[in-house]
Amino acid sequence: METSVPGVYAIGDAARPPLLAHKAMKEGLVAAENAAGKDSAFDYQIPSVVYTSPEWAGVGLTEEEAKRAGYKVKVGKFPLAASGRALTLGGAEGMVKVVGDEETDLLLGVFIVGPQAGELIAEAALALEMGATLTDLALTVHPHPTLSESLMEAAEAFHKQAIHILNR
Repeated sequence: METSVPGVYAIGDAARPPLLAHKAMKEGLVAAENAAGKDSAFDYQIPSVVYTSPEWAGVGLTEEEAKRAGYKVKVGKFPLAASGRALTLGGAEGMVKVVGDEETDLLLGVFIVGPQAGELIAEAALALEMGATLTDLALTVHPHPTLSESLMEAAEAFHKQAIHILNR
């Protein structure tokens, strides 16, 4: 977070997009650690949320960004119309989409439209931070019926192993 001027640090809107408070807070911690002599780094896996109805949330690379970065892109999608919990919440419109590298199975991005997308995206951000694969996400046991299991279902769809939707 140190600028081109030694000893001067920049965070938030002064540093770089995205212009989000949670990004600025984390950058502030990294800048403070570095100013105190530690060797701290910032990982730019920043989740974004749009608080509309339904909510939209995303983290990581889009399909287009992943292709430009040289990945062999594959996606898995799970429609919330197939989620029992989404149906009980009256939020069956929407979906979860996972973006991954077909060659390495590496999770590259997650995008959610639907109820509580802003809450669900945290699991995806953690998975990206940890370098998870789509297999890791698919093998993680999620409680049923919950909205969070839609991430697992999208990862299963990536592998054409979903059990609540057709595998195409």
